[in-house]
Amino acid sequence: MHIGVRQPRVRALLARLLRAGLRAVDPANAIHRHVRRARALLQVGRLRYDLRDYSRVVAVGAGKASARMGVALEDVLESWLDGGLVVVKYGHAVPTKTIKVAEAGHPVPDQAGQRAAARVVEFVRGLTSNDLLFVLLSGGASSLLPAPAPGLSLRDKQRTTRLLLRSGATIQQINTVRKHLSAIKGGRLAASTPARVVCLILSDVIGDDLGAIGSGPTAPDPMTYADACGILHRYGIWEAVPRRVRAHLMKGQRGGRDETPKPGSSLFRRVQNQIIGNNGAAVDAVAQAAKRAGLRSIILSTALTGEAREKAKVFGAIAREIVSSGRPVGRPVCVIAGGELTVTVRGRGKGGRAQELALAAALEIAGLPNVWVAAFGTDGTDGPTDAAGAVVDGQTVARASGLGLDPAHALHRHDAYPFLKKLGSHITSGPTGTNVNDLYLLLAL
Repeated sequence: MHIGVRQPRVRALLARLLRAGLRAVDPANAIHRHVRRARALLQVGRLRYDLRDYSRVVAVGAGKASARMGVALEDVLESWLDGGLVVVKYGHAVPTKTIKVAEAGHPVPDQAGQRAAARVVEFVRGLTSNDLLFVLLSGGASSLLPAPAPGLSLRDKQRTTRLLLRSGATIQQINTVRKHLSAIKGGRLAASTPARVVCLILSDVIGDDLGAIGSGPTAPDPMTYADACGILHRYGIWEAVPRRVRAHLMKGQRGGRDETPKPGSSLFRRVQNQIIGNNGAAVDAVAQAAKRAGLRSIILSTALTGEAREKAKVFGAIAREIVSSGRPVGRPVCVIAGGELTVTVRGRGKGGRAQELALAAALEIAGLPNVWVAAFGTDGTDGPTDAAGAVVDGQTVARASGLGLDPAHALHRHDAYPFLKKLGSHITSGPTGTNVNDLYLLLAL
């Protein structure tokens, strides 16, 4: 992991804290904590399965961490596992034994993902009620399993996804639309097979909403076609999405298409959805690591949402209060938050939500001594860039001015990536194998 901080002591401290958070949500560790086998008896959370009761035990899945999850499941099940298929983002594949791994596009779905989704659907439809199906789900699954509903094309979904990602819509709102354009999301994967289903979930959604994680392929969906239409209208992109998307959603709203399976449906009696890791676990681990390093630690939130530039003001206000008055606690302190921020993009800037928060925070903490703000995407990717995030300090703005860079202009254009790259402020880790929202750290030493 490379962390763009000049001071070796601070660089080492931040690396220690971020790595502690990642270890806590490592897919292998998470699987082994929640899935245990003693001979033929398998314990998943609070439920127990006798593997001798099933003709086949197989696994499918999608998400940036799904390959790592597959490796761990192979270790637990050993010869009981009869194979499967998972889909990961390009560059996130790892060697597996019996589970096949396909790579596809994220955050915008591509043809590789469509082909993989078709293979997954065909695979699960071929199962029987005597089979046990594991579904391995982590962040990114919505994009990695594009299965357009009848009458829609992949291009329709790509266009709609791009517009939603730039609109400022939350991940829950984006997934509400996705579910109503899909043949696999919103509980439809579970509905497409008679097999017993166990879904192991590494959550990248605040509150661990089962219907929002990966667009809930094995979870009931309380949202409707009308909700999907309302979201596109609310963010002003109804007229911009493809005509076929509008027609599909309006037909569904009029009752001309089957709705997604709803809460209370009998099909979910044979489905277990098990959360095995989330952002809270990562935040708690960072807090404990900070205490071991001799810092006071404060957990601000594990449910931080909203515009990244606006939340940067919160970190700036806390930093100024700590420096000026020692409230809420004195130095040395680490303030930690986790969440899923948004960026409403206007223009052609390049960056991501973590980088935008860092850039905005640089303006808020300008001039404060021995203060740093770090923002980090736990999957190792922030937006369509090679950076996982960035770290800034009280001197970032001054250094930028010395190089002829204007942070306010870069923020206005949502162009954080080139600005932070010129300053050497990026955090780069490569694929981490996990994905549980972002981590935001304020250090005042």
